[in-house]
Amino acid sequence: MENPKNQILVIFGASGDLASRKLMPALFSLRSQKLLPEKFVVIGTGRTNFTSEEFRIKMGESIPAFSEEKVDSRQVSGFTNDLYYHTMDNSNQDDFLRLRSLIEEIDTKYGIGGNCIFYMATPPLMYEPIAVNLSKAGLTVKPGAFRRVIIEKPFGYDLESGRKLNRTLHGLIDEDQIFRIDHYLGKETVQNLLVTRFANGMFEPLWNRNYIDRIEITSAESIGVEDRGGYYDSSGALRDMVQNHLLQMVGMTAMEPPSSLDSNAIRNEVLKVLQSLQPVKEEDVPKQVIRGQYTGSLIRGECVTGYRYEKGVDIRSRTETYVAIKFYINNWRWGGVPFYIRTGKRLPTRVTEILIHFKPTPHHLFRRDMGKLSANQLIIRIQPDEGILLKFDMKEPGAGFNVKNVNMDFHYTDLADIRVPSAYERLLYDVMIGDSTLFSRDDEVETAWKFLEPIQKAWANDPSIKIFGYPAGTWGPEHANDLIEGEALTWRYPCKNLADDELYCEL
Repeated sequence: MENPKNQILVIFGASGDLASRKLMPALFSLRSQKLLPEKFVVIGTGRTNFTSEEFRIKMGESIPAFSEEKVDSRQVSGFTNDLYYHTMDNSNQDDFLRLRSLIEEIDTKYGIGGNCIFYMATPPLMYEPIAVNLSKAGLTVKPGAFRRVIIEKPFGYDLESGRKLNRTLHGLIDEDQIFRIDHYLGKETVQNLLVTRFANGMFEPLWNRNYIDRIEITSAESIGVEDRGGYYDSSGALRDMVQNHLLQMVGMTAMEPPSSLDSNAIRNEVLKVLQSLQPVKEEDVPKQVIRGQYTGSLIRGECVTGYRYEKGVDIRSRTETYVAIKFYINNWRWGGVPFYIRTGKRLPTRVTEILIHFKPTPHHLFRRDMGKLSANQLIIRIQPDEGILLKFDMKEPGAGFNVKNVNMDFHYTDLADIRVPSAYERLLYDVMIGDSTLFSRDDEVETAWKFLEPIQKAWANDPSIKIFGYPAGTWGPEHANDLIEGEALTWRYPCKNLADDELYCEL
């Protein structure tokens, strides 16, 4: 793999959970694999009044606590020696001038060469002030070097705010300097979706309306909002998960073959899918969108609090913790094929997967399960138990033609000698080498918001649209099954283990 150029990584909000739990373990893992630049320094910033030594101690404790593998304490110490901390207020321009002085001092000390990445691990409200102050301090441009900016989702809260954020950023820096990070796209199994489709001659000819009946994409979480109630109540599942994670996976699933593996070639095809989404009319929202909110329940003998009783949540809140949407893609490949996406909190298990339902055979010679017709399924599991499962029918041994549905599966854990990198590991490395393939582009973000705008408006303007309660630990409102076209058809109820199909799985 390519070795990145020498550089400094500045993390705004470095005293928060994201830096401790995800970024530092990922950076340390890259160092262990010798994938960091020869000269690499991290500057953490935040309002918390740390010294650089206190910051090194905190990160030195976080790395072994949150790393996916056992780490060597001596290597951790060597890594944290190149960490620095700068106490600052992101709205204070003078603090950015002091940050510039620190960057120049460290750049000279280490011989970096001026390359710098700025990571906004802050609440979204701070993205614009940070970008403006970086520009005013002269930190977004350096002749003969690169300057890049990473921002976390959400990229705005609706179409108007998404466009405003893009306009602000484009007035300060170029689009090719911006890396909008969506950690789902950093997962190995999402990237493998491209290989599964475009490297195998047996899949691509079937990947269209002639052979596929419907497609389901599920992203479920078993936890509630935990201590993020205040943030989540102003966001909800539609903004938090659908606009970025789920629609990006729709794009990867439905895209046409790109002309090359160039980042723009791939993102152009994803954009075409998003532009082809059939708009959901405001008056059709109740028929195509189901929203829900988890209620108190008893799970494995433990009382679980309902959403409205979580800390920081309005007792009258109508914020959705579950959303399911049915829609179509208006192009030749997918015309008439329904797509179903859903996401929710406090569901039975944590799982993200893409399910391809193939059409049944045109002539039904064989039946199974007391006359029930069967059809093949391809399940691409993003997390956990990452892998691929193909479900098809086989004859049971013995007389007659009794048919049984069987599984043929592959699990990434079967590759015992291959290490699967974490999502942030892959994405941070890609930013360091300037590869934007797995990052959202401005036009993708705005097109996704445009698709969701009628849903947001309908919910805001029509109080009669129901928000269904569902007991914590269940698969969401039962009304969500009404979205599925076809007699007696329901969503798949996945378990933690890829090959299992159970209505209720252990949390």
